[in-house]
Amino acid sequence: MDLQGRLKNLTIDKKVSRSMCATAIIAHDLPYKFVEFQKIRDWMKYLNPEFSPISRNTAKADVDEIFKTEKEALKKELANIPSRISLTSDMWTACTSEGYICLTAHYVDSNWNLKSKILNFCHMPPPHTGSEMSKKILDFLSDWGIEKKIFSLTLDNASANDVMQAHLKRQLVLQNWLLSEGEFFHVRCSAHVLNLIVQEGLKVIGDALEKIRESVKYVKGSEGRMKKFKECIELIGGIETSAGLSYDVSTRWNSTYLMLQSALKYRRVFASLSFHDDNYKVFPSEEDWKRGDKICTFLLPFYETTNLISGTSYPTSNLYFLQIWKIQCVLMASIKDEDTLIRDMAERMMIKFEKYWSDYSVVLALGAVLDPRIKLTSLEYMYEKVDPLTSTIKTNEIKQKLYTLFEIYRRLHTSSSTTSQTPSSITRGESSSHALTKSLFNDLKAHKQQLATETGKSQLNVYLDEY
Repeated sequence: MDLQGRLKNLTIDKKVSRSMCATAIIAHDLPYKFVEFQKIRDWMKYLNPEFSPISRNTAKADVDEIFKTEKEALKKELANIPSRISLTSDMWTACTSEGYICLTAHYVDSNWNLKSKILNFCHMPPPHTGSEMSKKILDFLSDWGIEKKIFSLTLDNASANDVMQAHLKRQLVLQNWLLSEGEFFHVRCSAHVLNLIVQEGLKVIGDALEKIRESVKYVKGSEGRMKKFKECIELIGGIETSAGLSYDVSTRWNSTYLMLQSALKYRRVFASLSFHDDNYKVFPSEEDWKRGDKICTFLLPFYETTNLISGTSYPTSNLYFLQIWKIQCVLMASIKDEDTLIRDMAERMMIKFEKYWSDYSVVLALGAVLDPRIKLTSLEYMYEKVDPLTSTIKTNEIKQKLYTLFEIYRRLHTSSSTTSQTPSSITRGESSSHALTKSLFNDLKAHKQQLATETGKSQLNVYLDEY
């Protein structure tokens, strides 16, 4: 049969076709009216003479149907996961001054995969008060059926957020839906607090930073200036040019670090440009470059910490304590720096640090203890490095809260396992290798339990005692 004959016998499933069209609209952020574009319809008619065009309303209905299907599937997954769910929430204001609220769930699924899902992103009419935001989030949780499974809520540092989490925690504790009466519920966003701390320090930098910033703006301001700049690079020679110059945004301090880092590589080129371009008036002095170099070196650990704790493809809770401790140590050392500017920066930043992180987040400190490389001994050392007088007290406090949380989970696990014990067998659709893996982990778990029973210690004690 020729190609034309095969095309005549080809049957198109309209349901599949519409589903694929709706998926394309979602994946490529196309407008619903895309399906009514005449040239698109002509193209589809050419591919299939029997093509029946659909309206934008039909396309919208198909997209809504996919949304409902995916939402139900996610609801079932969230209902069946054995762990609790941690949330993050944020308010966002569009250029039209319309407010929007976003709620994201973070959890470990049944296969120990870390997942993050945006549950809601919707319009938030004024007033954007803490009480109204808490009602909105409680409605979200109720709609998803996860109000009884929440562990923590991470928020930016804002007064409305503080009020919101207090209202929300009160409601959840009232229903006995939070562990330990919500003691671990509220977590401050580390990246946001770190941004506030560094921004405070940048306020005292002065002319050195401004001259370097204006120099970058001058060069990147026109093609003619960039051409002269490149000529100076060739004239000097031996300069790595792959990175290029980088603009910074005043509200994002990490962009300021990247701007400084890039500009410092071209400090000799800027000096050469000042000789070859009479219009270039804002070139930094040698003292300005030295100060910029110091500032860049001072900001490096803050930049590294921000990148590390902002990662989304790997767990970060175990990294938090070590990174915040490192920041505190850097600030303590910088307060004694011989350079007045660095000392002033560090002093201002330390005031902000103590405002938000005088006590490290307990729940994230527990994440550090559950990292086998740290445990309690390393934690106590870090506390001692910061304040020897309170290190033992703080370590014991973390230890006591860890045992409290462990006991809560142990009781929950014991009650759930006694009511849902089933023989281990290969379920339908489960591969033999996967079943073997589960069996091996179950054997290891049983061994740990037996060891704990024989020694009279809990599994937590066994873990903490291991080296």
